[in-house]
Amino acid sequence: MPWARHLPTLKCHEQGGDLATFVSAENECRYCQTIHGAIAAHHLGGNEDLVVQVKNDPQRAAISDKLKALLVIAGKTAESGKLVTAADVERARQHGATDVEIHDTVLIASRFCMANRYVDGLATFTPEDDKVYDRMGAMMANKGYSMPGKVELFLMSVFMRFKGDRNGARSRPAANAQ
Repeated sequence: MPWARHLPTLKCHEQGGDLATFVSAENECRYCQTIHGAIAAHHLGGNEDLVVQVKNDPQRAAISDKLKALLVIAGKTAESGKLVTAADVERARQHGATDVEIHDTVLIASRFCMANRYVDGLATFTPEDDKVYDRMGAMMANKGYSMPGKVELFLMSVFMRFKGDRNGARSRPAANAQ
């Protein structure tokens, strides 16, 4: 998330509460939750258990109360922004969250809702082998999201195939094709 570098208030990977992983899990987007979970685990020195805890039951995970409160806001935002209450915001503030952190939480959750729907709506190819995500997660955790052109093109060709391609179809027909 190159844009996340400009959000210094939320260091989600370092705290084990990767908002992208959590929101993507809430939205049942396998690709996004798995790749961002792998990135978060690498930021945590390989602590996949904490990532799984945050994804499945953040209120019992070994993370700060502030992050737990922010994840409540993120989860509600993933379902509908209208579900976030003044009490949710106040709880986050009571646990030390600033208004900027609360804003950034809603922004990141909203952005990943869009990304999840984009990925799933295009029927993006989703590898079944978790080792693929682990390798990509290690690379992205260490080098960021900027990759050399050839590698980026290769990854795009591998991971942005439509489900129809796996079933023998060459491509999806255009919506207005006759």
